[in-house]
Amino acid sequence: MSAQCCAGQLACCCGTAGCSLCCGCCPKIRQSRSTRFMYALYFILVAVLCCIMMSQTVANEMKEHIPFYEDICKGIKAGDTCEKLVGYSAVYRVCFGMACFFFIFCLLTLNINNSKSCRAYIHNGFWFFKLLLLGAMCSGAFFIPDQETFLNVWRYVGAIGAFLFIGIQLILLVEFAHKWNKNWTAGTTHNKLWYAALSLVTLIMYSIATGGLILMAVFYTQKDGCMGNKILLGVNGGLCVLISLVAISPCVQNRQPHSGLLQSGLISCYVTYLTFSALSSKPVEVVLDAHGKNVTICVPDFGQDLYRDENLVTGLGTTLLFACILYSCLTSTTRSSSDALQGRYAAPELEVARCCFCFGPYGEDTEDPQNMKEGPGVIYDEKRSTVYSYSYFHGVFFLASLYVMMTVTNWFNYESAYIETFFSGSWSIFWVKMASCWMCVMLYLWTLVAPLCCPSRQFYV
Repeated sequence: MSAQCCAGQLACCCGTAGCSLCCGCCPKIRQSRSTRFMYALYFILVAVLCCIMMSQTVANEMKEHIPFYEDICKGIKAGDTCEKLVGYSAVYRVCFGMACFFFIFCLLTLNINNSKSCRAYIHNGFWFFKLLLLGAMCSGAFFIPDQETFLNVWRYVGAIGAFLFIGIQLILLVEFAHKWNKNWTAGTTHNKLWYAALSLVTLIMYSIATGGLILMAVFYTQKDGCMGNKILLGVNGGLCVLISLVAISPCVQNRQPHSGLLQSGLISCYVTYLTFSALSSKPVEVVLDAHGKNVTICVPDFGQDLYRDENLVTGLGTTLLFACILYSCLTSTTRSSSDALQGRYAAPELEVARCCFCFGPYGEDTEDPQNMKEGPGVIYDEKRSTVYSYSYFHGVFFLASLYVMMTVTNWFNYESAYIETFFSGSWSIFWVKMASCWMCVMLYLWTLVAPLCCPSRQFYV
């Protein structure tokens, strides 16, 4: 069994065989999932390397514990203290290599509909050579001539790509909200209990949104001062009320009978979350009290002790950040997500109400069992055709590479950015989150008013 496992892993790394789980007691894994897992693993490895490059603590520990550190740095021409291998410029170069890696595969896998084609074999196998290619591209970025011009241009390319990545996630969130309401509404024609489920979930989401805004008004504002926080809470709370009223207005209901408070409740929850995240990302405001002492205002008192432990906050925050990015990448690369971005939706009359409506009756992105072939540790579930868009998958990871680059380097405050101070507050991160919040509201409002503005077109949201 061990020899068979080793042979399988060797074929996976150096050939076209699918990768299986290394443990003999583990269940078999579908090839489509193992492929996405391997690309995600490469993505995580580079993202962790970027965090290490942005860490002052790691740089200081290396200086203290690596013998002949300065001699090694001079030998590899990385500067007297390896300054070329740390900081925002190093992260830009490494992410440039990773972005090029995914962009090349995005072009290579265009219009692949058959998993038996040569390009599909390259996509699903040869993992050892892909790792070498990724390492070579990340390393080669350090030898690009005219580094100053490259960094300046690449910074704006990264910003555009990062905003596109955020936009894709927001579009899919709005699509998810409409899909949820449409699916559960379809069940009301056969079972009236779906009305109770819709009402309960809508009530819960509006309670969360309302409670969140009230708590932020209590902890992030004061009677005197904090005017900026008060204005933002008022504006975002007003937007939540606006989208709710528009969703149930008679003119919208005439064109979109499936529009309702469930979608607006979900968007309101997301607006509340982004508002909280943005306020938490603001640089702290310090004023002098009556005794001449520095006092932090407009932030909760109970959170200040936690932020003193920089290592704890950095470790937990970075882990959660990359978990969210990875989740966004993997959930936005399914066939249904690709169809949603291209405006292809299932007809409302074909909807079958399910509690777990995100997945089909037999799971997301799966084939008929008759079209599958089992191998040692792997189920080849793409016997006849691909179950997700290869090119779209790599395109999303290309944009995610740019998003990681901009996020880790603190967007446009890159020169003073370090991973240890990443969660201490930044105006760049604050405005990115607020812009994402308002962009989400505008996207949702557009899905409501678009049928009114373009009555000759058919919309299936």
